[in-house]
Amino acid sequence: MASALSDRLSKLVKTMRGQARITEANVQDMMREVRMALLEADVALPVVRDFIARVKDKALGQEVAGSLNPGQTLVGIVHKELAATMGEGVSDINLAAQPPAVILMAGLQGAGKTTTTAKLAKHLIERRKKKVLTVSADVYRPAAIEQLKTVTRQAGAEWFPSTGEQKPREIALAALDHAKRHYFDVLLVDTAGRLGIDEALMAEISDLHAALNPVETLFVVDAMQGQDAVNTAKAFKDALPLTGVILTKLDGDSRGGAALSVRAITGAPIKFAGVSEKIDGLEVFDAERHAGRVLGMGDIVALVEEVQKGVDIGAAKQLADKVKSGASFDLNDFLMQISQMKKMGGLSGLMDKLPSQLTGKAAGADMDRAERDVKRMEGIICAMTPLERRKPELIKASRKRRIAAGAGVPVQEVNRMLNQFEQMQGMMKKMKGGGLMKMMKRMGGMGGGGFPGMPR
Repeated sequence: MASALSDRLSKLVKTMRGQARITEANVQDMMREVRMALLEADVALPVVRDFIARVKDKALGQEVAGSLNPGQTLVGIVHKELAATMGEGVSDINLAAQPPAVILMAGLQGAGKTTTTAKLAKHLIERRKKKVLTVSADVYRPAAIEQLKTVTRQAGAEWFPSTGEQKPREIALAALDHAKRHYFDVLLVDTAGRLGIDEALMAEISDLHAALNPVETLFVVDAMQGQDAVNTAKAFKDALPLTGVILTKLDGDSRGGAALSVRAITGAPIKFAGVSEKIDGLEVFDAERHAGRVLGMGDIVALVEEVQKGVDIGAAKQLADKVKSGASFDLNDFLMQISQMKKMGGLSGLMDKLPSQLTGKAAGADMDRAERDVKRMEGIICAMTPLERRKPELIKASRKRRIAAGAGVPVQEVNRMLNQFEQMQGMMKKMKGGGLMKMMKRMGGMGGGGFPGMPR
């Protein structure tokens, strides 16, 4: 949805330049493009109609302020209404209850409930400083209980054992009793899903809700579901008093329509979004920021947060001091830079948060190939001896052959990695000499180099 909508709107901004006000004629053109982009993104038709009507009503006759043109003013109105449709601001998790606060996770099989349960546990431990217990009431899928055990351990939470022979209600009540006796702040209950909605599933989850009286009942939905998300959301809303929505796989090849549809159908706020497969890949959902991403404005706030979370400040300062002192930038430093980038979600994760104007030059880049190139470079450096990493000038033909064999790549790949390292080393020398501004200007016009896999 993001690229389709931002592309269509940016074209209209150009065509509407120079007009003095928003009229019935020019608003009609833009609404047609917005309608097409939303329908292509699998947003439910009633939601699209309501959205278009609200935007049109607010836009008609509006004066164009200052240096803006009608296209830019309309984009501002669309941005505001997108945020309103997805739920304005941030809706936090409610833990205002006598401990343990019970959170019930609901949704279809394959939506990512089990992994999301562990991600939410990690979020509550790290951001809210809570003691968290998880339990699986999914007695139908043999691997579900073991999967929750594994991901709970990765999240740093505690797991309550259950078996396929037990009844879901019996499991949940036993876990609740354990959580009370051992002073847990939060109990996360992962429930069974089905491939489709059926009466047995709804009856079971309603029974669990009645037994546990949770403070939060979160509906976990796959952002790639499209129109199906609407039917699923409606069925769960009829069966349960949903308090929030978690969108998963928002980083995948999704057209994003679920974010608009599910909020409108359930009336429940979107509380979190799954943005990567990593255990810490869960973001608090901010409608304003997500609307900005959809319109190609990027999400610089999220990018800064990602940098703060992923970058080792001490290591970065150490490298800066090293460069200033005139010490040589070596392959250990290069490896550290690669590692820091991976912690921030890799190239694709960073690109996703940048405004579309900045990512335009990389539109033809094969991000998957770029990520593979980065991993290959990491493998090549790891195949070197500590001495070779400290003194790359020692790496001649025989050493290159040994490193290539150790990393499982051709010798040409070793040469390519060393060339890229030398370019980075050259940049570091210029920074030491105070030529940072000159270097940035040169980079703007560089024909070669850059990130691996990016267009040259």
